[in-house]
Amino acid sequence: MKKTAIILGATGLTGNLLLQQLLKDERYGQIILFSRKSSDTKDPKIKEYLIDLFELYRYEQEFKADEVFCCIGTTKAKTPDKQTYKAIDYGIPVSAARLCKINNIPTFIVVSALGAKKKSTFFYNRIKGLMEKDVLKYDIKNTYILQPSLIEGQRREKRTGEWFFKQLASAMPFLKVGPLKKYQPVPASKIAKAMIHLANSNSQEVRIKNPKIHEIADAND
Repeated sequence: MKKTAIILGATGLTGNLLLQQLLKDERYGQIILFSRKSSDTKDPKIKEYLIDLFELYRYEQEFKADEVFCCIGTTKAKTPDKQTYKAIDYGIPVSAARLCKINNIPTFIVVSALGAKKKSTFFYNRIKGLMEKDVLKYDIKNTYILQPSLIEGQRREKRTGEWFFKQLASAMPFLKVGPLKKYQPVPASKIAKAMIHLANSNSQEVRIKNPKIHEIADAND
């Protein structure tokens, strides 16, 4: 029997690439999207709910699947207000994990960030760390938290800081080996591939850090 997957964040870089990969994957018969705006992807497999994601809790009856992929995330530039930022990067993933628990969905996979730490002095890392802590409280059978470094890919919006880091990283081949390997940028397509692999594996590893994401994706090319 083919599986059903839910994607949160299918209009973003990683989420959209994940959607395209799942549509081609014969193990999946339906992809349910919960988004603020349409993914603009037409396919018989897709069922799309255009909603206010801050009110995800209202869609308990529709939130049913075999797996949930959460690719929600914003930036300081897009969301300068810290309360709104927290509502997105912390609130939505934790709300999704709660619905997984309520509806007995056994697999929850979320994109976090390298450096996520609940007691970090850096706001972004602290919010991601708190999100991870509270997602894990729901004790979902198969929970995977991906912690990539800089995510590479063709975005609609320009991110000056990311562009600078990419140029710096390309000029520093030592980021690909040794202790600094974890800072190597990772293509969004690799994150998507690693998420799908984890959803179909029996891995006991909960936090998948940057070098491991590369390894999983490369092993499944």
